[in-house]
Amino acid sequence: MFTILTGAQFGDEGKGKIIDVLSSDYDTVVRFQGGNNAGHTVIVGDDTYKLHLIPSGVLTGARLLIGPGVVVDPGVLTSEIKMLEDTGIKITPEKLGIDAKTSIIMPYHIEMDKLREQKREKKIGTTARGIGFAYIDKISRDEVRLADLADKNAFSAIMDELAPQRERAIVDLGGDPGVVRAGIPDYAGYGAMLKPYITDVSYELNRALDSGRSVLAEGAQGAHLDIIHGTQKYVTSSSTTAGGACVYLGIGPTRVDQVIGVVKAYITRVGEGPLPTEQAGEIGDRLRDAGGEFGTTTGRPRRCGWFDAPLARKAVYLNAYTSIALTKLDVLTGLDPIRVCTGYELDNEHIDYPPELSSDLERCTPVYKEVDGWEQDISVERVFSDLPDAAQDYVHQIEETLKVDIKIVSNGPKRNQIIVR
Repeated sequence: MFTILTGAQFGDEGKGKIIDVLSSDYDTVVRFQGGNNAGHTVIVGDDTYKLHLIPSGVLTGARLLIGPGVVVDPGVLTSEIKMLEDTGIKITPEKLGIDAKTSIIMPYHIEMDKLREQKREKKIGTTARGIGFAYIDKISRDEVRLADLADKNAFSAIMDELAPQRERAIVDLGGDPGVVRAGIPDYAGYGAMLKPYITDVSYELNRALDSGRSVLAEGAQGAHLDIIHGTQKYVTSSSTTAGGACVYLGIGPTRVDQVIGVVKAYITRVGEGPLPTEQAGEIGDRLRDAGGEFGTTTGRPRRCGWFDAPLARKAVYLNAYTSIALTKLDVLTGLDPIRVCTGYELDNEHIDYPPELSSDLERCTPVYKEVDGWEQDISVERVFSDLPDAAQDYVHQIEETLKVDIKIVSNGPKRNQIIVR
């Protein structure tokens, strides 16, 4: 069984919790793209785990893998391993494997990311974690891979070639070139620490599937941050859709059994870019406070708005979801009426699918349908039929709009606050 799970909006849909819930049914959980610009939060009892690189199945018995499509800051990864070990969760090479071809985020990537964003007249809202510049180096064949980092001589030779180039680039951006070489000794140390974790992820996954074991592929960010199909230029630097999992992991598409989309009961976005249903006033503040809508990675407040059906429809097309997990339904409690965006008005024309260009999406005026809200605390319910009629109707409406079954409803942040239909 090969399952891919992706976010259907702009990230922050609650994927970490859903992966944590599902991963007990899988032998392997693998992260397939992005870097530590992603943040997945898992809450079990009174304990909260904020993960950035290690797959969210860490609290189960699953084998964890980081695929070659991920870009890794080794300082963040080793700190995350230590954080988990301090809580009694041992991350041994038997528990975690990292592909030899995984690209390494170098200190100069982070510096160039910060400097480039500062120089932009129109900001993108990057997390300044060096993600984009690490992907640039991957595409230009100037990357440092984990295998290189773990080989002292190979790493030294690559730095001899790349360091002068990156120093000039940082000077051109108005920064201090000293950052390029300053971190080299630390990074050589990271290479030695991470060497035992190196594996061939594609081979391992395909062999697992051959033997009948189950694999869950974990995506970061969301469909509309995809580097190709997202709201350019306000996107991440990797492919966030289900097809990207096959490419990044080296698994053929005919091996995919199901694709699960995670959809929030409203919508949020971090950083710049179009968000047609954004609520800047009281409603937005209420959603943000009730939903704890602050970035796991950056702490930035998320922009909040009503559920956007056109964007969700596009996510269904981009990913071919076989089922959906709807999260944070409890956050809508107390709002009456609730509004749902069913389409847009653009240049005096009604459309029910997002325009291709971000500049056009920014000009769209949402068309809303009002539905009844509910006052009952739904976070204690574990059976769908026990939800208030209005809450059930809301789920049914999204389901009918997207033409995809909603099989999981999350009604609170904790692991046990879940309804399986």
